[in-house]
Amino acid sequence: MPVWDDLVGQDRVQAQLAAAARDADALVTAVSDGVPPPAASKMTHAWLFTGPPGSGRSTAARAFAAALQCTSPDRALGGEPGCGFCEGCHTTLVGTHADVEIVRTDLLSIGVKETRELVRRAQLSPAVGRWQVIVLEDADRLTEGAGNVLLKAVEEPAPRTVWLLCAPSLEDVLPTIRSRCRHLTLRTPPVAAVADVLVRRDGIEPAVAAAAARATQGHIGRARRLATDEAARSRRATVLRLPLRVDDVGGCLKAAQELVDAAAEDAKQVAEEVDTKETEELRAALGAGAGAGSRMPRGTAGVMKELEDRQKRRRTRTQRDSLDLALIDLTGFYRDVLALQLGSGLAIANEEIRADLDRIARASGPERTLRRIEAIIACRDALDRNVAPLLAVEAMTMALRAG
Repeated sequence: MPVWDDLVGQDRVQAQLAAAARDADALVTAVSDGVPPPAASKMTHAWLFTGPPGSGRSTAARAFAAALQCTSPDRALGGEPGCGFCEGCHTTLVGTHADVEIVRTDLLSIGVKETRELVRRAQLSPAVGRWQVIVLEDADRLTEGAGNVLLKAVEEPAPRTVWLLCAPSLEDVLPTIRSRCRHLTLRTPPVAAVADVLVRRDGIEPAVAAAAARATQGHIGRARRLATDEAARSRRATVLRLPLRVDDVGGCLKAAQELVDAAAEDAKQVAEEVDTKETEELRAALGAGAGAGSRMPRGTAGVMKELEDRQKRRRTRTQRDSLDLALIDLTGFYRDVLALQLGSGLAIANEEIRADLDRIARASGPERTLRRIEAIIACRDALDRNVAPLLAVEAMTMALRAG
């Protein structure tokens, strides 16, 4: 499978990256052969991928990283880098290539310490591959201090190091960093293209794939989860019933509490799956005996406390992400209501609850629906500012009622 096959609905971006991969391959080949490099090249040392959630920013970055490391012998015969079969492509795509570092975070931010380690690695020459590639999937989560650390490495890159940064928008990255990167903008993939890839790659039934792609409006990751996870479908159905439960103050407060509790339960499940394993592995690495009650060696308390703090921050991030996903689904509900009120002819994302959408649309006007959407956006902004989740969601549900 060519490395670009998972990059859905991004033909223009794919063409630009493929051209850069060809020039990168020519550059490395010229250096190894001791001949002058090509005079003009579409390759550069730093790239910034932006686009809405689900557009495939990190998919594009990983595919490009694989194409840069491609070792297929067909390249010498005029073939395109990025075959998907060779060791360079395969190990990059599965995350085991020695010269490709893929950085994603399950915390709220990426700090100075982690960034300095990335910068140190970026100064190394490739060990086995053709390039040293750093894929930073959450560049928007860099703290200001971490961004300043990264800036130095982007300004003065090592000869065969490539930085691939991903963020929702240009505004999410420090101006000094984005000015030194080549910018690629991805778009939300068409619903039909997302459904097709779910059928082709994941073996999902066409009807289920089409419903999931339509419900998530082209968000590839969410569509896959919705199509394959019954619990995710159940949680989404619960969220979409919320607009029918905010007729009075009691209903608003109860709905808000249930929404926050569901997000907390999601975070707890993730913690149960990951935290115990992490703790056991660290205890074993530090030389603790078997069993949870065994004594830890002296001098290791600080390391264990650091792990506990990290796990606590991850639970906070997971709860916030779960709430945000619910709010996105809620926005989609009112977007459908607005489409019906305006007679716009837009496809309805939540066709399975058409009767509920019609009822809400008839009971109010477009202005009220827009105010409700604004209330959801305000709630998302409040959560980003670390407002207490229950307080933010209660304010939103009351606004949905008052409208």
